Amino acid sequence: MTATVPTVNASPNRGSSGAADTDSRLPDCNWDADRRVLSDLQAPLADFASVGQWIASPDGEHVAAPVELEDGSQQVCVDGKVWETVYEKAWHLAYSPDGRLTALVRLDDQWTVVVDGQEWPERFDFVWNTKFSNDGSVIAAQVKRDSRHSIALDGKAWEPDFLSCRDYVLSPDGKRAAATVQAEDLAEADITKFMQGTWSVAVDGEVWSGRYVNTWDPRFSRDGSHVAAQVRTGPFEYTIAEDDSPWEARFGCIWSPEYRGKSRKLVAPVRSAGAWTLAQDGRPVWKNRFMQLWHVQMPADGSRIAAVVAPSLGQWTVAVDDTPWPCTFDSLVLDPRFSPDGKRVAAVARHAGHWTVAVDGRPWDATFDRVGEPVFLDAGGVILARVERDGAHRLARNGRLVGDGYEWLWDPIASPDGRRVLIRGIRDHHYVREVMDLSRLEN
Repeated sequence: MTATVPTVNASPNRGSSGAADTDSRLPDCNWDADRRVLSDLQAPLADFASVGQWIASPDGEHVAAPVELEDGSQQVCVDGKVWETVYEKAWHLAYSPDGRLTALVRLDDQWTVVVDGQEWPERFDFVWNTKFSNDGSVIAAQVKRDSRHSIALDGKAWEPDFLSCRDYVLSPDGKRAAATVQAEDLAEADITKFMQGTWSVAVDGEVWSGRYVNTWDPRFSRDGSHVAAQVRTGPFEYTIAEDDSPWEARFGCIWSPEYRGKSRKLVAPVRSAGAWTLAQDGRPVWKNRFMQLWHVQMPADGSRIAAVVAPSLGQWTVAVDDTPWPCTFDSLVLDPRFSPDGKRVAAVARHAGHWTVAVDGRPWDATFDRVGEPVFLDAGGVILARVERDGAHRLARNGRLVGDGYEWLWDPIASPDGRRVLIRGIRDHHYVREVMDLSRLEN
């Protein structure tokens, strides 16, 4: 038997924008410090030809992986026990925020979604890109049938289907969905019609009347009543459209829009006169100009804005409320993260071939081969991150290694009060789930 340790973080794919939802705290979880789960990942699976990538549930109570039989068929294993159904293929396992396990499976040469062992009633030529509402109550996926594309929510596909569907998003409560779709037929090599516009945005299956050269990255407002997206209106003109009404201003390029908290104010990185800045409702609101600006993030109330910027060619950092950090990195900077109170900002960065975490403009002294998403604890005074160095996976607290070593670690999760941390990892071929007081992670 061979087993695969995860190579990427398998966190839930939420349907709404992540810009205003950066707190990694899990209220629906047993935070008893004495609660411990230990699952043998090797002995119960000795009869299978191979074991796929393990994923842990958000509350740490379960661990699952696809397993392959000798004839190449597959099953889904949860806590050492397999679902009864044997599938032709089973992949992309993902836990919803409410703890349900989903998988994309093929049966009789057709695809569908399985939720805790129960198949969606409809089957398709292909299914991909599972997403969840914020509370996990709604599960969605992109689907393809008879060369047409659509969105399915809880197993029911939109009645209208489309020639193509680039991406989609769920409203925070999961009751609505929006997707970028090709709404017009286009003959091969018909460049004229392409430039007149064949793409639009479909909301709950209803297509905007506007036609655009391209559309990308739809976003719902926090209350789910409005939708915005990037649109390309001409060969070199880009802007943001909300509810099919584009901004009057046009820009040389543009990135994803984000709603500011619960308001209808929209911000987006824009390129104008050869440089990038941040615009709100079509007008620049940051004075600084950058070689690049993207990955906008905000706390839940939208009171502050952080973004990844390039002050000069090949140098990356974070700007917070139009003020760039004094440190720069030569490779990349990942999405900045706000502390729950919105006062602190942390980001993972790569420089000189090594990874680290920068907090409020100061990088950790230590560097690593890999770093996970930083997690704020204790009112933002402590930052934890899973790290890898020389093949060993550990936790780092404010840049210092703490706790035991693992073969693999998932990102830690903070308790609602920020004083305990949920640790999920693999050690000696066993899945380990532990809750620790912050004081135990001091050395």
